[in-house]
Amino acid sequence: MTDPLKLARLLALATPLALLGGALAFQFWGGLFPCEMCWWQRYGHIAALVLALASFAFPARRWPVALAGAALGVAGLIGAYHAGVEYGWWMGLTGCTSTVHFNGGDPLKEVMDAPLVRCDVVQWKLFGISLAGYNFLVSGAVAVVIFALLAKTGGKAKP
Repeated sequence: MTDPLKLARLLALATPLALLGGALAFQFWGGLFPCEMCWWQRYGHIAALVLALASFAFPARRWPVALAGAALGVAGLIGAYHAGVEYGWWMGLTGCTSTVHFNGGDPLKEVMDAPLVRCDVVQWKLFGISLAGYNFLVSGAVAVVIFALLAKTGGKAKP
């Protein structure tokens, strides 16, 4: 049987890596620029990734894996909040984000020509679920699995 701590560590590493990779692929190859709340979710994934990498430096410890799971859970909750804003269930805290990149030309023209990315507009969805919704489903589910696996380790691993 596989060691639950080792499996939790691998999930804590693979999930944010895959989700950040997917987000970057949608951004750079799909042309879907992130809004401000998308960035908030990415910050949670970046934190989870760093903590998961730290868990390999302390292989007998549960705390880096638990913190990575918590960061994934937070990213998932932000995704749930963002999805609610996109679907109009509640108001968001922010309105939009600009994707302006200054290339040495006229700064005012570049600002005016840059597309605005609204947090309350679904840019892409599959089966009626937005990317923020999928982030909630995946990050939340994996966070629950990580904590279930950590609970299985009991007192076998150091806190």
